[in-house]
Parts: sequence; C-alpha cells; structure tokens
Amino acid sequence: MTTVGTAAVRLPGVWRIGWSRAVLELKMFFRERDQVVFTFSLPIVLLLLFGSIFGGAYEGTGLTVAQVYACGLIGAGILSVSLQNLGISIAIERDDDALKRLKGTPMPRSAYFLGKILSVIAMTAIEVAALLAVAVLVYDLRLPTGATAWFTFAWVVLLGLVAGCLLGIAISSLPRSAKSATAVITFPFIVLQFISGVYIPISQLPDWLVSVAALFPLRWVCQGLRSVFLGEAGVALEPAGSYELGKAAVVLGLWAVGGLILCLTTFRWTRRQDT
Repeated sequence: MTTVGTAAVRLPGVWRIGWSRAVLELKMFFRERDQVVFTFSLPIVLLLLFGSIFGGAYEGTGLTVAQVYACGLIGAGILSVSLQNLGISIAIERDDDALKRLKGTPMPRSAYFLGKILSVIAMTAIEVAALLAVAVLVYDLRLPTGATAWFTFAWVVLLGLVAGCLLGIAISSLPRSAKSATAVITFPFIVLQFISGVYIPISQLPDWLVSVAALFPLRWVCQGLRSVFLGEAGVALEPAGSYELGKAAVVLGLWAVGGLILCLTTFRWTRRQDT
C-alpha cells in the first residue's frame, strides 16, 4: 500500500501484476514477426528436414528415426524457450536499462519474473502443440492413451520448464552486453543439443559424451519425452536399457534448486558497468 497526498492507495497484488506483465511480454513478442516465425518455425523445419533425410526405421522396434527426432526436438523446444530465449531477453533488457527502470517502480520484483515465466509457459504450449501436430500428422507419432504416460509428460515438461526458466534467469547475468548475449547463451545450448540426443540419437553417441550429457537437464527432458511417446518399443534405443525416469526427476529437480540458488545469488538489475 502507498499514499498519495492523504489518501491510501492499494496497489494490485503480485499475481495480478504478473499476469499483466505476461500479457505485455506476449504482445511485445508477437509484434516482432521475424522473431515469432523463427522461434516457432525453426524446430518444425528441422523436424521435417531430419525426418526427410533420415527417413529409416529402427529394426525390430516399429519406430522411425523421425519419431525419435520429434521427441528430441520437443525437448529442445521446451528449454529453448525457457532457458535460451528467456536468458537472452533479460540480458537485453538489462543492457538497455529497462531492468534498472523497473527496479525503481513500485512493482514487486517477483511480478516481473512471474510475468516472464507465464509468457514462457504460453510460448512453450504453442511450440509443443505445433511440433506434436507435425509429428502426428506427418510421421505417425502416436499420442499416449494412458493416464500414467500423460502424468509423466506433465511432470517432465513442468520440471523442464522450472529448471529452464530459473537457469535462463541466472544465465542472463553472464553476457557483458546485449550484443554478446546471443553468442554467450546460444553456443553452449547448441552443444548440449548435440550431446543430449536431439540431433544425433543418443544410442549413437560415445559413452563419455552420454555421461557428460547426463549432468545436464536437456538429456533428461528428451529421455522423459521418449518414454511418453515411444513407450516400450523405444527402451531398446536407450543406453541404459530403460528410461530411468526416477533419475530424470532427480536431475531435473536438482537443476531447478540449483537454478534458484544461482538466481538469488547472481542476478543483477543493472549492468556490470553500473555496479
């Protein structure tokens, strides 16, 4: 609550401000048509390309290479929107002093992050739905029919989003300027995609790279999604001979906790030059 003259004015709550901020974030995003087309079309184009180039099937499984790629690209899409895009956008806002100005307003700081996260959830829903539509219509990916599989889908996506958003907020402090943000954040994410079973099936990777990928969240999001959409037929393609869902939940949970700690200890509202 604040006062204007002698009258008390009750400010809107965090959730209301956060929702308004999310609406604003989405409006600004969809006004940039080039960014919208790139964000949503790139994973679909990659799926169509990989599905056309590597159009074979895995012998004895009844699964096609394109179906495996679909799971990997959906997982990459979830972390791309939450970790990569969020980290870059916050770094840009910090560099042009938008964060500094917001810090000086009565808006609760938590409402800013809430707005960012809600906008990420909306964009992730669109991207996942679009990729699933292409995978189902073009490559005969089967949607699960059991409640257990959909529950697994829900917690994998949820933990992936939580970890991705928190890491995106934390990693936004790494770039020194808006100009370097894309390079600093995108480069390691591209490397992660190659070693986490997105562009190269994880069964074809060297054991040491599989072990390195196991330290990061992307591999476990992709593996969890393969368990949902490939089912028992896909178990033979996993290095461990199982989907290791328990380990996936633990690793994603640890990254969420670690991301939160990093956010609380490293996030800056101003540029490094101003501190």
